[in-house]
Amino acid sequence: MENNLVIIGSGFAARQLVKNIRRLNKQVAITLIAADNCDEYNKPDLSHVFSLKQCADDLTRQSAEQFAQENNITLYANTRVTMIDRHIKQIVCGNQHTSYQKLVLATGAQAIVPSVSGDDSIITFNSQDEYRQHQDRLQTAEKVMVLGAGLIGSELAMDLQRAGKQVILVDRAHSLLSLVMPAELSSRLTHKFSQIGIQLALNNELTSIEKTTNGIKATLRNGLVTNVDAVIAAIGLKPNISLATAAGLATDCGIQVNSQLQTSDTDIYALGDCAEVEGKVQPFLQPIQLAAITLAKNLLGATEKLRLPNMLTKVKTPDLPLFLAGETHRQDLNWEIALSHSGMVARGFDRLQQLRAFITSESHTPQAFILLRELTF
Repeated sequence: MENNLVIIGSGFAARQLVKNIRRLNKQVAITLIAADNCDEYNKPDLSHVFSLKQCADDLTRQSAEQFAQENNITLYANTRVTMIDRHIKQIVCGNQHTSYQKLVLATGAQAIVPSVSGDDSIITFNSQDEYRQHQDRLQTAEKVMVLGAGLIGSELAMDLQRAGKQVILVDRAHSLLSLVMPAELSSRLTHKFSQIGIQLALNNELTSIEKTTNGIKATLRNGLVTNVDAVIAAIGLKPNISLATAAGLATDCGIQVNSQLQTSDTDIYALGDCAEVEGKVQPFLQPIQLAAITLAKNLLGATEKLRLPNMLTKVKTPDLPLFLAGETHRQDLNWEIALSHSGMVARGFDRLQQLRAFITSESHTPQAFILLRELTF
């Protein structure tokens, strides 16, 4: 069989993997197949396109052709994989068949859209291509509803407001960032949102939307009816596992892999937003980058295990930046909170007085790098 590594996907995970393989081996054959145009862009930059007045094409860092040439890979852009035939180790793309020795699934994740009447009018904002499809409407919109007050939704809400738009932020939870911090600690951001004019509809949810001659009529659970120009779903991501499931690979929340990034088929691996690494999906850049380094070695014959250190998460809300790390979601922590006019430092301790989590804001964010070294792992 041809000594060929095949990667399905073209996002951050796939590109990091290619670059790391090439640092170790210049000759091994690599084929990359993806349904999009395979141009490179930095996905976190989507959080700032409105305030920076950027169109989708402004985000492009490198063309697919340049990437393929620089890394000596065979690239099939705009090509959808229809099946994985594990028995003969082939990828099927319509009438096209590609053999593999080792296969990597870097199929990413898709934005979750709430199932409500009129949901086909809801915009998802999880890729450059999705932004490209809706950019004219979003750039000209004066009033936007954002569904989901987590990391992405909060960042989008602030960026839309900074671009001069009216924003309604909706979430089922009673507080912002409810999955990553207690309400007492997100209240500073809640106050900032209220202060700058973002309308919060917490403990609420969208129940229906209807197109009108002037835009969209959105109805919330509490009976509030409001007219907006666009509704964006930012309530979470769902790993793309259908290809893996159809191939008979073990899946749950994501494509299940062990610490070596190996699926239930020893010749197939998963990486990035689609991968569930020993029970956890880690859709953040740093763990994906570290996983790509580990997987590159393993694809070339090593048997290394992924070890993730304590890592910082940055909430990109420029008017009130936040850094957090550790088990900030734990309900049993005792929080010591230091507040000042210039920001906050909150430390979460377990019953043994071990530092398990922390959150810093505004001018105190540099302290995060010091606290990271003190975290109990």
